[in-house]
Amino acid sequence: MTDLEDQCGQVCTELHAAWAIAKKDIRIYYLKPNIIVSGMLFPLFMFLAFAVGRPADPTVMIPGLIAITILFSASSIEPVSIPIERRMKTFDRLLSAPISLHTVVLGESMSGFLYSLGIAFVPLIAGILLFQTQVIGIAPLVAGLLLTSFCFATMGTLFAAYPTESPGDIMSMLNLVRLPLIFVSGIFIPLDQIPQIGHFITYLSPLTYGNDLIHAAFAGDPHFNPIVDIVMLLFFILVFQLVANHLYKKFNE
Repeated sequence: MTDLEDQCGQVCTELHAAWAIAKKDIRIYYLKPNIIVSGMLFPLFMFLAFAVGRPADPTVMIPGLIAITILFSASSIEPVSIPIERRMKTFDRLLSAPISLHTVVLGESMSGFLYSLGIAFVPLIAGILLFQTQVIGIAPLVAGLLLTSFCFATMGTLFAAYPTESPGDIMSMLNLVRLPLIFVSGIFIPLDQIPQIGHFITYLSPLTYGNDLIHAAFAGDPHFNPIVDIVMLLFFILVFQLVANHLYKKFNE
């Protein structure tokens, strides 16, 4: 019983430390101009550039806008905060703290996760109030918002493992992944219209499953079974977390 209590106490300590890391990022970085541009304005302008003039139903376009917003906002905090903290030498102190590397990765990911959730409600509410889109599935919407946000927040943390003190270096690499994901994930081109040769790439995109869940909440006709979407998002979260832990350990030995 004592061992169990010690383990529970250690878990609580690690979770408290992760939350402290997330709060630090919330307080310092949420209102940084480059985060506002890359996390809010850039996905909005990109979406408008491809959506304006297209005869698409709001039940298709609003889920797509939410998915793009989550992709960019969730993965924009860590690529800015971690290089800045490397430059200020505060990240080294964080790594040397008496907490596990998993806790550091989790805490950094939580900041992007919470930021993304807050931003995602903007297009969600706008779609409901301005375009009269109806949410017909609360469960897939909640699952889609939570899992997609945490998945891409973890992806942002993973890319931020690259040992640089310049946020621009990481953002450049990250955009090489984020931009192609938009076009292979069923947002602008329905999955059943993507050529057969592109299906393999489509299935490797976590945005495919996040967008499918959010689309199901509005239109009710997901391409995959929602359970498949949830399992795949959980799989990507696990992979990103494990790879991020490995990279931080490798680059900070």
